[in-house]
Amino acid sequence: MLGNGGCVFAADPRITGLAQPIFWTPQTDPAAIILQSGSALSEGSHLTVDDLRAHAIRDREAALLRLNLHGERFDVSVSGSMEGDWLAAVIPLDEMTPDRLTALGRFWSATTGRAVQADPRITPQRLQRARQMLRAIDARETGATYRTIAQFLFPQHESDAASWVGSAIRETTIRLARDGMKLVRGGYRALLRRPRRER
Repeated sequence: MLGNGGCVFAADPRITGLAQPIFWTPQTDPAAIILQSGSALSEGSHLTVDDLRAHAIRDREAALLRLNLHGERFDVSVSGSMEGDWLAAVIPLDEMTPDRLTALGRFWSATTGRAVQADPRITPQRLQRARQMLRAIDARETGATYRTIAQFLFPQHESDAASWVGSAIRETTIRLARDGMKLVRGGYRALLRRPRRER
């Protein structure tokens, strides 16, 4: 509590929930870049905290930065930050290491002015499927049948009563609603990782 009765919030209470900046932890988001400052290990130019702050569009608690580098957004956490010190990346060795290395490669390209590869986590197909899942789950919540949902999601396909039971569109619609429910129940965090085939 503050002396005036207010509280220090992690989120700005004057901004709606939809507009709040969200900083995911590196344990959840493999694209969250972890940097540590220290002394230079080699000759030449080095990336510094000052360099990052010049591109910050959001600066929270001095250790969390949201950067805009050549049109790409990066969330960076800096520990041990002394202004002007060089920076090194910290890569946790876990099941998300390949995703972390991809994110670091994108970040390095952006900081050095090179072309940045598209974020492999959100492909157009994955984004389209997420939209369809949310539409399907919203429709189910209001009482719509799978067949009605299919008519809206896939208007180019016929879904008459006679062919509906054995239809591939029926199976797709049911799967979208099922996966949409997983998304709503916390599975949305999987969107922060690259899609992987189940083994």
